[in-house]
Amino acid sequence: MPIELKVPEVGESITEVMIGTWKKGEGAGVAIDDAIVEIESDKATVELPAPAAGTITKVLKASGEKAVVGEVIGYLEPAAAGTVPPTEAPSGAAGPVVDVRRTEGRTVIGSVQSAPLPQPQRVMPAAARVLAEAGLSSAGLAGSGPGGRVTKEDASRAAAAPPPARPAPAPAAMPAVAPAPVVPGSREERHVVISPIRRRIAERLVEAQQQAALLTTFNEVDMSAVMELRKKFKDVFQERYGVKLGFMSFFVRAAVEALRAVPQVNAEYRDPHIVFRDYYDIGIAVGGGKGLVVPVLRNAETMSFAQVEMAIGDFARRAGENKLKLEELQGGTFTISNGGVYGSMMSTPIINPPQSGILGLHSIQDRPMAVNGQVVIRPMMYLALTYDHRLVDGREAVTFLKRIKDTVEDPTRLMLEV
Repeated sequence: MPIELKVPEVGESITEVMIGTWKKGEGAGVAIDDAIVEIESDKATVELPAPAAGTITKVLKASGEKAVVGEVIGYLEPAAAGTVPPTEAPSGAAGPVVDVRRTEGRTVIGSVQSAPLPQPQRVMPAAARVLAEAGLSSAGLAGSGPGGRVTKEDASRAAAAPPPARPAPAPAAMPAVAPAPVVPGSREERHVVISPIRRRIAERLVEAQQQAALLTTFNEVDMSAVMELRKKFKDVFQERYGVKLGFMSFFVRAAVEALRAVPQVNAEYRDPHIVFRDYYDIGIAVGGGKGLVVPVLRNAETMSFAQVEMAIGDFARRAGENKLKLEELQGGTFTISNGGVYGSMMSTPIINPPQSGILGLHSIQDRPMAVNGQVVIRPMMYLALTYDHRLVDGREAVTFLKRIKDTVEDPTRLMLEV
């Protein structure tokens, strides 16, 4: 008897998800716990594992379509005892991605990413309705759904493309108009459905701009002492802890000290109160497979340099694999974003609401500096603190950045907590 493949619960209060990439299409054999399909929410991406060994017999929801928690999105036929299901889907199970356009009254297909063997065209019922209402035929349409199915999105795209207006004939007395010059290069466009996590990122950024009084203050820090300390102890540190000594652990520890000195930056504006916290959950912005995510170091004030480096390395690895847990992305009292890894010289980061501050780090560049009356070359980094001016004044913001600067330029202060 076929097993129903249902959308799992992906987090508290999340009822709707988007179907991501089908890792196993119709006809593909799976082993128990094999990843079948990615389920995307506005918080994270999870994989639906195979509940048993068998063969995927039917896919009900194509990639990019929405579904609700508990909805059946496909069926799996369990393998008979003693048999081994095929491990690959039949040829052509995964359809190519196409760009369908209408040119001078006819439907054409743009660039195709892959060229599967010809197979009978399959049109989803919803797609057939859209094509019928638009007076279009499915002939020539290549679907982007599993098994090459023509999805509702494919049909809507074809129906929405207006035929080009035909130019009116020139008056007989007028000379013929020269044809418009042909523009070299491709003029095609690609329409990609916005992922839930990308949509949520956009919503939160707009929310931060609209609901908080954002202001950014800058400073700069001489990285000479930290770089010398790393150079001196990097080998023994990695040998003992199995992880490289990076810059982020210094800034996490420095941020904790600065937050202790200026508690408003670690607080939350919750009208009619300001909520002060005596713990420090530091969010670390990392680039993930689906976009920027901010996993949280819980109680960072209790973590050693090695624990911070190991946690951040683990976050970065699992973010690239879309394997961060939902609870690891929730909460946080303050955020650090390191744009320097991408070469950023200076930026104004946006806070992660309802937090009241975010520290932006940037690239390290050798610059001439005046030190003790002499011009010397030093490795310098710009720091940026964006904060909610409703509860953090300029004096507190400058004090916070100055504390970061003093601590990083003399990292022995971290050991003495002064």
